[in-house]
Amino acid sequence: MLETPIEYLKGVGDQRASLLRSELQVTNFQDLLHLFPTRYIDRTQYYKIQELKETSAEVQIIGRIIHLKTVEGKNKAQQRLVATFTDGTATMELIWFRPSQWLKDHLLLNIPYVVFGKCSLFAGCFSMPHPEMETLEEHQRHFLSKIQPVYPSTEKLSKRGITQKVIRKLIENIFQEEGKNFLETLPKEMLLPLHLLSKGEALFQVHFPQSQELLSKALFRLKLEELFYIQLQLIQKNYLNKKLKGFPFKKVGDYFNTFYHEHLPFPLTNAQKRVIKEIRSDMGTGAQMNRLLQGDVGAGKTIVALLSMLLALDNGYQACLMAPTEILAQQHFQGIASLLAKTHIPIALLTGSTKTKERRTILEQLESGYLQIVIGTHALLEDKVKFRNLGLAIIDEQHRFGVEQRSKLWHKNLLPPHILIMSATPIPRTLAMSLYGDLDISVIDELPPGRKPIKTIHQYDGQRGKIYQFLHNEIEKGRQVYVVYPLIEESEALSFKNLTEGYEQLCNAFPAPKYTIAMVHGQLKPEEKEAQMQLFVEGKAQIMVATTVIEVGVNVPNASVMLIESAERFGLSQLHQLRGRVGRGAEQSYCILITDVKLSSDSRTRMETMVSTNDGFQIAEVDLKLRGPGDLMGKQQSGVLALKIADLVKDNQLLKIARDYASDLIRIDPELTDPAHRNVARTLDLLRKNKGIWNFIS
Repeated sequence: MLETPIEYLKGVGDQRASLLRSELQVTNFQDLLHLFPTRYIDRTQYYKIQELKETSAEVQIIGRIIHLKTVEGKNKAQQRLVATFTDGTATMELIWFRPSQWLKDHLLLNIPYVVFGKCSLFAGCFSMPHPEMETLEEHQRHFLSKIQPVYPSTEKLSKRGITQKVIRKLIENIFQEEGKNFLETLPKEMLLPLHLLSKGEALFQVHFPQSQELLSKALFRLKLEELFYIQLQLIQKNYLNKKLKGFPFKKVGDYFNTFYHEHLPFPLTNAQKRVIKEIRSDMGTGAQMNRLLQGDVGAGKTIVALLSMLLALDNGYQACLMAPTEILAQQHFQGIASLLAKTHIPIALLTGSTKTKERRTILEQLESGYLQIVIGTHALLEDKVKFRNLGLAIIDEQHRFGVEQRSKLWHKNLLPPHILIMSATPIPRTLAMSLYGDLDISVIDELPPGRKPIKTIHQYDGQRGKIYQFLHNEIEKGRQVYVVYPLIEESEALSFKNLTEGYEQLCNAFPAPKYTIAMVHGQLKPEEKEAQMQLFVEGKAQIMVATTVIEVGVNVPNASVMLIESAERFGLSQLHQLRGRVGRGAEQSYCILITDVKLSSDSRTRMETMVSTNDGFQIAEVDLKLRGPGDLMGKQQSGVLALKIADLVKDNQLLKIARDYASDLIRIDPELTDPAHRNVARTLDLLRKNKGIWNFIS
């Protein structure tokens, strides 16, 4: 049985079991079977000593030990064992530092060995430190393949004797005990047309590949399986969500129509109209809506959110919008309150900073139904917050919230409210398919008319004089400028020093009283921060020097330049978000990235990407390739994508195949009740319980 604890596997025992658990999270047979290799070494080739060249590659040689000696050092720790090894063409040395007594006793002279390792050249003689070795007889009859897997390991495992060879031997023991007759987990609808290996054969070939072709087939099958079950889980959830009863918003009434025809500040883009139509259609079905609204910086998501809220009001329901930070919640509140100013619709802001008296009033008005729209932070999730009839919950930047937090909103009414999730961080399609495959996705892929694309320029530190002259010219035209410094988490003092030094430098270049420079950073009190921001918003300060607190929360259409200092310290999505603070008016706007001359290749790629495109989705694709899905989505979501063998970036074509097959299966057998799909249903059920598809196979 593959659930058997690992200590009962031949060759393990209690001590090794404890190490395997702590170092590799291997607790039973199947965990070890799903410890997939990180790479492979080709052991099909043999070299002659006289052919060796000075290189870092690993080589394999057949020969004999003709002499052994122990070389003493100043102490036992410096002792080494040296073997003279020959293959008939030349000799080399095999060296072991701090050799064990077992090794000294078991090395034999004049019998054929196969040695494997990296060689180094010293004083005209090649040596191989700590080679992997076995007798030629062992090597020829050995169960292991000649394409050798390399497994994840740690220093602690190596020191305690659990080497690559030991791990391979332990996995070999599982196959000897259990055979290859593992239960098939993929449906026939996939196995036959794709000519997939069986489950048991794929696992055997991934650990002991008999050829490159079989290894490729095994990897294809196992990666496809991992991605298939992630997609199946999401697509079935989506199908069942569509059957979840929701509030039917059948009416488009006075709230929506009056605002749309009389108070809309600008005509909607075709993309906004399309998205509103999708949302209206979804909320009118009588099933609960679960929709992700994606849009680049400045694409106009807020107006879509507001019109969706007005649909809720028209049908007699309340609406809420939840943001991850107070600054973002305030920004939404100020924006929506000003849009609704002439409509007299009650709206309130509820955050951790809301005063007790005001909070009490808001809670009473929400419960009575008088307050129709509330905007807030996590404060909305508190048990004390009760709605009369919440019909629509909008969540902004939802990857910043945990699943448990979000689910609290679901329970604020007898039926779950309609859910609209907004993201200003464009998510690559492959990632969206894996994280949000259970949601319908709407994309605003068009900017409001009249917006000119922001020109992005990359400059080095030494070109500051030229840059400051450009800022002078823009300010002379009546424009305003942001100057942003990175927040270096490890050292707030260093961040502050950078910011204050930069501020002084700018004060010298733009002296008072002709110029006013506002400064905003994390060490200011909220009222000081607000006062500094207001100086800039009202146009009384021409320059705002800040850390990334302005990534969200400031909307100044007159600002035309975003200058980012030490731009190499920022991630791509952060740079893109910061750039989106300008370009909000009709004038040409600029983003200037200042970096050190010495740049890593990733930093250079980030700068080149920013200069070459304004497309947030294209930027997100590059970011995914550079950072991987875990980093991109943050701590809350990265666990969702802890893939063991597939890779969302490299295997995106496989992801599409997996999704198509999962969609087809759910279309023909949505609840997986067909006896032909019994194993698929069982596997999916285990996946949900175990939160990982490789926690089971038998």
